[in-house]
Formats: sequence, structure tokens, C-alpha cells
Amino acid sequence: MESLESALALLMDRAHPVERTEYAPLQALLGRVAAEDVAAPIQVPPFDRSPLDGYALRGADIAGASRDNPVRLQVIGEACAGCGEIFAPGPGQALRVMTGAPVPAACDCVVRQEDTDQGMDTVEIYAAVPAGRNVCRAGEDVHLGDVVLHRGERITAAHMGVLASLGVTGVKVYAPVRVALLCTGDELRQPGEELPFGKIYDANRAVLSARLAELGVSFISPTSQEDDPEVVAQALRQVVEHCDILLTTGGVSVGKKDIFHQVLPLLGAERLFWKVAMKPGSPLLCGVYQGKLLICLSGNPFAALACFEVFAVPVLRRLAGEKHVELRRAQGVLEGDFPKESKGRRLIRARMEGERVTLTGDNHSSGSLATMIGCNCLIDVPAGSGMIRPGDPVNILWL
Repeated sequence: MESLESALALLMDRAHPVERTEYAPLQALLGRVAAEDVAAPIQVPPFDRSPLDGYALRGADIAGASRDNPVRLQVIGEACAGCGEIFAPGPGQALRVMTGAPVPAACDCVVRQEDTDQGMDTVEIYAAVPAGRNVCRAGEDVHLGDVVLHRGERITAAHMGVLASLGVTGVKVYAPVRVALLCTGDELRQPGEELPFGKIYDANRAVLSARLAELGVSFISPTSQEDDPEVVAQALRQVVEHCDILLTTGGVSVGKKDIFHQVLPLLGAERLFWKVAMKPGSPLLCGVYQGKLLICLSGNPFAALACFEVFAVPVLRRLAGEKHVELRRAQGVLEGDFPKESKGRRLIRARMEGERVTLTGDNHSSGSLATMIGCNCLIDVPAGSGMIRPGDPVNILWL
């Protein structure tokens, strides 16, 4: 068996970023991966501006000002956000400014309105303000030429706000990764179909399709296939030209209907490994078909989803052109307990908030999916561990 780390390394060695790129407008950038560095074409803010309503002036003119010792200045005008022309106060003068208004170069501070009598022709100042106070300097947020978005970064709402503040209308991004998802099993029925005795509804197709959509990939999901090696091989032959990676569920263990040990030779696919030293999902089977990774997941829903998160998600991020694709780890403290010993490495469904880690249910079966509801991490239990008691430290993998 491969370790989790060695199996993932084998996959990552064969995962190369998709080189297809396209231009996406600003409003369509969320969640996309940048295919170029974006440098700031202007500075932000583009001019010195006031962060509050008050009076722009020289700090030296109001030294020592207080409510018992106010300083009176002449008000020469008013500036609001968006005004194109402003007055330049001289010594002993002030300019009334609203939030966002430009601050004249002759002024080095702004006194907030609450510390004045709010005068229109003259104003009494009740507080001394040092030079530099209450002024947002030009370029203090973004300097001209700063790289605000790096190639390989997944674009967030914050990125989009910064790009908009710079007047950027669009960015070159990597085209979405194309995934083929094929679920296999004689027992599978789709929601809405009748459910004869011995059959089950196909949860894997629904949950993995949803995760692929969340990851922003483009995917095709042919109808579920029966446990027939020739039928499944033909289905993969039909989709391989239209995708960058193939994902399947079911047929990877050691039973009579575990057909993928026959499917790979029928395809002429290279087998990278079979079995990973972890629970659930140990019968993970991975190969390469026509230069594209083939990741064959267990048919058990939690095992399929856990292996998808641990192995397929980093691969998909690499294919998408992302720079940082490593599994995100953290440490926490368990509330409650996990009474089972773990002879082998085990992943347990859990939720982490702050440093507190709680189990999301008592059913730890690889076929149970309901306990994934509310789960945001997996506890990574080393092989040879005893029961985990309340207050014990635990290592987690973020989902």
C-alpha cells in the first residue's frame, strides 16, 4: 500500500496545469485562477483624501487648541467627494471637507467635525491634531505598479474589489478544468426512478457533481454504468477526448464486481497504484489514460468523498493552474471522544471551530454520508493510535 503522502505525490507528479487561457470580464472573475500577474495601473487612493467629515488645515495653526482654548480659523470653502477643483487654504485658514473629499497639498491634517463648532465662514477648533492625522495619503492602499494579483492565485471577492478600485475591467484566466465523472454499479438508480429491493439511489454522482461545481470546474457526468468492464471501458473511451481528468466511483476493491482491474488493461491505461494505507478509501485505484489522470474512487459514499477531498482536490487545483495546492492542516483539541483504536491510519469526520474539534456523528461507516453534513475537516489519526479522549490534541485536514 502507498501512504497518503506518497500516493498524492505520485498523482501530483502527473498533474500539469491546463494551458488553455481566456479573458474574463471583472464580473465573471470570482473563483477563477489568474493566468497572469496584474500590476496596478494607478495608485489607490489616487489623491490625498479625507476619511471623515471635518476641516482640512495645517496642524501648526491649531497647536494647543482645546475646548477651554479654542482656535478660530477662516473657512474658505467646502469640498465633497467627487469634486474636481478644491481651494488651497493659507495660514490661519481651513477648508471644510466631507468624507472622501480631496485634501489640498497645503493641508497636513483633518480635524473631525465633532471637535469644532461646525462653522461655515469661520470655525472654532477644540482639539489639537498633529500633522498627518486623519488623511488617507495617495497610494497608501496600492502603489502604482504593485502586483495585486499573481498568476496562479484563485480570485476572491477582495481581489475583485481591488481590481475594480484600479479600473481593471478583466483579467486573463485559466480555462476551467474539464472533468469526466462516471459512477458505476449494478445497484445504482437515479433520484426519481423506482427503487426495487436491493437497489440504492446514486448519492456519489450528486455529491461529487456538487463539489466539482463548487470548485469551478467544467464537468460531464454520463449516466451511471453497470458493472461490465467492456461497457465501462467504452464509456471512458467516449469521454476521454473531452476532459482533462477522469473520476470514477465503484468497482475498485477485491470482489467479483470490482471491474476496474479489468477496465484499465482494456483501455491500455498505465496503473500508478492500487490501495492506500488509510481508512476509509483504502482501495483507491489510480492510473493514466491517454496522458490524463484516472482516479477511481470507492463506491462507498464517505470513502469516495474523503478520497476526493484528499487526492482529487489538490490535483484539480494543480490542473487549474493554482500555485498553492497543498492540503491545509491544523491542530485542535477534541471535545467528546473517539473510542475505537486505529491500527491503521484513519480519517474521522469532524467540525473545527477555533481550537475545538467535535465529531459530526457516531456513525463512522465508510458508507455513511449523513455525518458529512456540518463537517468542515477530517481528523487525521496516525496508525497505531488508541482511543482519543476528551481534551486530547488532534491533527486535522481542512475540507
